[in-house]
Amino acid sequence: MTTRADAAPPAALLNTATRHSGARCVALCLMSTASTGAGLLLPAALGRTLDLLLAHSPATRWVLCCAGIVLLLALLDAGETVLSGTVDARTTAWLRRRLTGHVLAVGPRAAARFGSGDLVARLVGNAAQAGTAPAARAALLAALAGPVGGVVALGLIDPWLAAVFLAGGPLLTLLLRAFARDTTRCVADYQQVQGRIAGALAEAVAGHRTIEAAGTADKETARILRPLPELSRAGHRMWRVQGRAAAQASAVAPLLQLGVVAVAGLLLTRHRLSVGEVLAASRYAVLATGVGVLVGQFASLARARAAAGRLDEVLAEPTMAYGERELPPGPGHLELRGVTARRGDRTVLDGVDLVVPGGTTLALVGRSGTGKSLLAALAGRLAEPDAGEILLDGVPLRELTHKDLRGSVGYAFERPALLGTTIEDALTLGLRPPSPARIREATRLAHAEDFVRRLPKGYATACADAPRSGGESQRLGLARAFAHDGRLLILDDALSSLDTVTEAQIAESLTRGTAGTRLLIAHRAATAARSDAVAWLDGGRVRAVGTHEELWQLAGYRAVFGDGGPT
Repeated sequence: MTTRADAAPPAALLNTATRHSGARCVALCLMSTASTGAGLLLPAALGRTLDLLLAHSPATRWVLCCAGIVLLLALLDAGETVLSGTVDARTTAWLRRRLTGHVLAVGPRAAARFGSGDLVARLVGNAAQAGTAPAARAALLAALAGPVGGVVALGLIDPWLAAVFLAGGPLLTLLLRAFARDTTRCVADYQQVQGRIAGALAEAVAGHRTIEAAGTADKETARILRPLPELSRAGHRMWRVQGRAAAQASAVAPLLQLGVVAVAGLLLTRHRLSVGEVLAASRYAVLATGVGVLVGQFASLARARAAAGRLDEVLAEPTMAYGERELPPGPGHLELRGVTARRGDRTVLDGVDLVVPGGTTLALVGRSGTGKSLLAALAGRLAEPDAGEILLDGVPLRELTHKDLRGSVGYAFERPALLGTTIEDALTLGLRPPSPARIREATRLAHAEDFVRRLPKGYATACADAPRSGGESQRLGLARAFAHDGRLLILDDALSSLDTVTEAQIAESLTRGTAGTRLLIAHRAATAARSDAVAWLDGGRVRAVGTHEELWQLAGYRAVFGDGGPT
């Protein structure tokens, strides 16, 4: 059972991100508004100072007032810069933690749908872009307060000045609204193409050896960069939209300013305004047409909204829900009842019924594509069936708590990810880290002890300083699985890179050195022969269950191994 994540539209995600740094956003809003207020006071103070100087009256107090306002503006600007950077960093970190946790909770479906490269692009680039939204929102009030305050100040100087400006105000508003709408669409297209390039690059990096062996580096480079013209077109559209908006606004704004100054000059000739008031009016006209600030704020919010939309697509993927039951004492009895699993339009497993008695070893055998790895994933609830039920010691897996399920089921994979600073960190990975003594015993059972001893610092060797072959990595992965004493151990192709002798030794360790139930995928007849029982998968169903010797009488079963006998 999976649950739909509490994902919300981009605006709701940005609202939540803003609340995360709510106090700082409020402080930033107050600081930026105070800066705008100080900026609105400065033209009036300058105008009053000029009038006093022209009248040869004492103006020291007003000169000091102007100097104080300028100093205050500098301090507020420095504070805004620091606080804005802090809010951006906090919000970006919060978005990345949320997205990372969600991707890990979704599991392999996230990479299957979006691709690992695109996920990284969203986690790194889009999270950083979306992280600028709270600060941009907090500063938006100040960006709006400037033009509004400028219009009010013009009205206080003389109502005709405000009337002249307001005559062209609606046109300016329409231009900004169209700019915000067009920018959001262009930015979304640009970010989508960026994600495709990142995905193709991640695939190439993962398969660099294959590319080098095939000698197709130039061809792969061309494939990765194929969307560049589309990216260029999206970028040019984005710049055209921004340039057109700036040009249109720049054409309207000077006309409005010129109109205000012309009317102010006319009023000056009629002795309704002083020279200082004309100076103040000219400055307020500039503030009232503060298009540059608004365009920058709207562009920043448009980019953040588009980036948040890409994050929201990932957050909308449903996560796996866990129950509240705990496992009773038991030997690890595993049972699959009518399990059906699909991948896309293809039914990989169709109504599978399978029982693995507690304390036994069952080998899964079948040709490539018959669903062995999928069944192994379902058995430990790394994936969910589309129908049917899976029980461990009589309890459905979906009803178990996360801690009980993950503590009771151990996995070893074909390509184990050795996460951690050192080899010992990698081997202790789990909800209940095993003791050093248990780690060393598990390493011995996995026949990895000699390899670890040859490392410069043994178990304390950094993983990055421990070059490993595929077989050595698999043995370390097996050691990690052996070290965690669960009641069910699942080996998903975990023996595929081992030589025949080592595989035989580890198969012996499975039955003698580990407790609980063991489910393994077998590719060699000898491995199947050492198991207590074999389940033969064919055509999405379990064709037969029995010992290797019993199934060997069936020609179809022998064909899985190429008609070779036990070795």
